[in-house]
Formats: sequence, structure tokens, C-alpha cells
Amino acid sequence: MSLAEIKSAVAELSEAELTELAAFIRKREDSAWDRQIDADFAENGRLRGVLDEVRADLRAGRVEELP
Repeated sequence: MSLAEIKSAVAELSEAELTELAAFIRKREDSAWDRQIDADFAENGRLRGVLDEVRADLRAGRVEELP
């Protein structure tokens, strides 16, 4: 199915069906985002160093509460 066919089919959806489709897409995007965050902060992830630095700052009391 082409993107044009999908767009045409979406145009035919009822409000309830469109709401259900939007929720489905949002859930799929949220899952992909969660997987990316997990990968970024995993043991060898690209942001693991940042996480370790923040944890060290917390333990050392170098973090101040925002006003």
C-alpha cells in the first residue's frame, strides 16, 4: 500500500476511527522513543557518561533545587 493510498483511506475514517488510529500511532512512537532512551542510557549507550556524571553530582550534593 502506498502512502497516497493510506492518506486517502485515512480521509475516509470516522472521527472515532481517526482517534483510534492517532492513539495507535502515538503508542507506537512512544514505544520507539522508550527503546531509544533505554539504548542511550544503557551500559555502553551514548549518554551513559552523562547519567554517571549526574549520579555522581547527586551523591556528592552538588545539585541544587531549582526555584
